[in-house]
Amino acid sequence: MPDVLDATPYDALLLLSFGGPEGPDDVVPFLRNVTRGRDIPEERLKEVGQHYFLFGGVSPINGQNRALLEALRADFAGHGLDLPVYWGNRNWAPYLTDTLREMVRDGRRRVLVVTTSAYASYSGCRQYRENLADALAALAAEGLEPPAVDKLRHYFNHPGFVEPMADGVVRALAELPEEVRAGAHIAFCTHSIPVSAADTSGPPGDHGDGGAYVRQHLDVARTIADAVRERTGTDHPWRLVYQSRSGAPHIPWLEPDICDHLAERREAGVPAVVMAPIGFVSDHMEVLYDLDTEATAKAAELGLPVRRSATVGDDPRFAAAVRDLVLERAAAERGTPVTPCALGALGPSHDLCPVGCCPARAPRPAAAGADSPYA
Repeated sequence: MPDVLDATPYDALLLLSFGGPEGPDDVVPFLRNVTRGRDIPEERLKEVGQHYFLFGGVSPINGQNRALLEALRADFAGHGLDLPVYWGNRNWAPYLTDTLREMVRDGRRRVLVVTTSAYASYSGCRQYRENLADALAALAAEGLEPPAVDKLRHYFNHPGFVEPMADGVVRALAELPEEVRAGAHIAFCTHSIPVSAADTSGPPGDHGDGGAYVRQHLDVARTIADAVRERTGTDHPWRLVYQSRSGAPHIPWLEPDICDHLAERREAGVPAVVMAPIGFVSDHMEVLYDLDTEATAKAAELGLPVRRSATVGDDPRFAAAVRDLVLERAAAERGTPVTPCALGALGPSHDLCPVGCCPARAPRPAAAGADSPYA
């Protein structure tokens, strides 16, 4: 990175996330936002909401984002990077449109966006870009001049994202009983998505056979497994597994499911498993319920010792990685590009989403891409 921390031509960073309820009364309205347009009955929403009600109706994601927001601001200030950081969500307060309106009124004209999703996929990238386009169009309809927006590249293999996860796996292994530790298996967990969405994830050249979504996760899993072997001296077997499936049973989704995988590993004689949620930036309901509650209960039923490694959250190395990506993108925009950081075999991701990248089922405007009116 350059010695002078110069973020021009950008004048703000937007932390863009999914959002989550912060009390029992928020749960059903939040789920209505998430499922808007699908005509799901309220009784079904209440049924789905039981996972949230088990934890007082509070998802940890907003608290995690507040912590990350403060970590970013502290890192920027501590390194002389004069760039204000805002926060907006897709599905709950603070809503994206409200935050962008605030940014416009604060005079922000060119905005960088970092999402709390590290990998390529429709739901993890393009849908955020569609939400950005919708919000910018709403501002224009109000008579405000929308800012130009650029999205930081996918950071799935940036050292500041990977290394905290590798440390977490090493710590989780150390927490297992000594007699089962050496034979422990690592289950690298991520959100399942429809096979059709996986196959079309990433730029068109990456489509097929799980697309960029699967390849990026496998690259991270291999990199972490290699780091764990170097640090512990043990070559732990591993597999990429999936969780949190939602959708019609007849539609193929990525497998194996983590609970099925635990049963299969137990039957195969594996003495213990570490569940490593590499697909998640921070703890939220898919981690708190699907891993810490449901999968852990399944492991107890099987008599299989398990530990869950930590997500990255507000680790200072991740905050530093975001700063690194900001400066990398700013330098490229100024015409003085720097060498991007990346671990694993795939190398750094693209800066600008090309036409056809993570396509939706129906064409919709999407900001921060080659085909965007706001890029």
